[in-house]
Amino acid sequence: MATQSKPIDLYFWPTPNGWKISIYLEEAGVPYQVHPVNIGKGDQFKPEFLAISPNNRMPAIVDPEGPGGQPISIFESGAILQYLGRKFGALYPADERERVDVEQWLFWQVGGLGPMAGQTHHFRNYAPEKIPYAIDRYVNEVHRLYGVMNKRLADRDYLAGDYSIADIACIGWAKGWEKQGQDISEFPNLKAWLDRMLAKPAVQRGLEIGADLRTDLATDKDAQKVLFNQRAR
Repeated sequence: MATQSKPIDLYFWPTPNGWKISIYLEEAGVPYQVHPVNIGKGDQFKPEFLAISPNNRMPAIVDPEGPGGQPISIFESGAILQYLGRKFGALYPADERERVDVEQWLFWQVGGLGPMAGQTHHFRNYAPEKIPYAIDRYVNEVHRLYGVMNKRLADRDYLAGDYSIADIACIGWAKGWEKQGQDISEFPNLKAWLDRMLAKPAVQRGLEIGADLRTDLATDKDAQKVLFNQRAR
């Protein structure tokens, strides 16, 4: 397992994607420094951030002790988790069969649970016009995805057997089940997993990072303009 003498720079805002990285760093005991990226104020469009994250999305990291001892910047939460897991040897198995199992569920979250839950949040809570078709479409898809998780967790405590970056990737989204129009009692295995995850001290610490920065996006009209009326800049 690698050691880290200089803190990793974490470009962060307290969202489900940002929490993935703060939770991992807390779990692995890696030193890090938080650089808030206020996505409601447009910090993600600043040139210095775009140099690190060209897709104007957080989280992103800069590891001053990257490969060969040289700094490396990484954007996309899934790629960051894989990089950190490889470097620090925590929550990302080296065995190929076990690693593939973790990666399946990591990419399931990145390509499915996150985008679908995000759209559900948007159309249920933030859209200026309530569009029943869109709300039903995404609420139903999240319901299906929760069913997939519930079935997977019927005979195991964590998505890939042992606790891993796949679970860390999912927790920030799954804990928002109420805003996604779901009834967690329909998914007892998922509920038990949520309870296990949220009881972990490092998960609690990771979720607390930036708690004082959060605002009520549903009522912050200026932030909505920045986030939901984006144009190329």
